[in-house]
Amino acid sequence: MARTKANSRGYSLRKVNTREVKQRFLIVCEGAKTEPNYFRSFRVPKNVAEIDVQGLGENPSKLVQSAKELNKQEEYDQVWCVFDRNSWTIEDFNNAIKNAEAQGFKVAYSNEAFELWYVLHFEFLNTGIPRSDYLRKLTSLFGRTYEKNSETIYDELFEKQGIAIKNAENLLKQYAPHIPAKDNPSTTVHLLVQELNKFIL
Repeated sequence: MARTKANSRGYSLRKVNTREVKQRFLIVCEGAKTEPNYFRSFRVPKNVAEIDVQGLGENPSKLVQSAKELNKQEEYDQVWCVFDRNSWTIEDFNNAIKNAEAQGFKVAYSNEAFELWYVLHFEFLNTGIPRSDYLRKLTSLFGRTYEKNSETIYDELFEKQGIAIKNAENLLKQYAPHIPAKDNPSTTVHLLVQELNKFIL
């Protein structure tokens, strides 16, 4: 039988035994490098779950369509679409979320930029700022130049991950009703992070 345990950050993790079927994740990202580099860094044992991360460089609506096509080719247990509000139209952003949910996919969006998730590791941010300001803010928070496509950022932020999750949750609570395209800043990246954490033994 599967057991649960808590990791060093206090989160309940699902212990998966070898008799259980692997969870197969498909994570399709709007960005070609930033988001894929982050999610590929999760240390999920291959005998527990398979994670297919793809950086497609597409707008949100096209991204969801690509996820649908990829899921037809190989059936996944969980499909996640990762994209930003960025400069995309409200219609494109909203339709992408709606279409993803209609397919049974999950969405890890950021309004306005994925870098909001990184900032939340350091501080609670509830004021919308331009995309370019996130880069300057992260440079200040890291105490060095922020590298957008860093392959080590997961490890650099790991110890603060619990803080980021709480900040993201508290940020969403501030919006009622919750309207993703208008709620700036906001993110649901923590939901995907928490799901992946269940499979880290």
